[in-house]
Amino acid sequence: MSLRALVEHWLAPGKTQRVRVVEFRNNRIRQQCYVRVEVLKTGERMAMFFFRHQDGIWRVFPPARARPAMGCSLSFTR
Repeated sequence: MSLRALVEHWLAPGKTQRVRVVEFRNNRIRQQCYVRVEVLKTGERMAMFFFRHQDGIWRVFPPARARPAMGCSLSFTR
């Protein structure tokens, strides 16, 4: 689903409402990309964050962060 389709789905702007990208962040080192989109509906501002995931798909929740992990390889010899 494209970012435009997500914005239309979640914020449902009418034909007269303007959608604005208020904030855009693309941190390549941390591999984080998000936008904050705002629409003015019935006199109130509504805003949402949309996050781009590793697979290139935009979602409304942030991607899971890589956490430190330990592993163990068992090898037995007889």
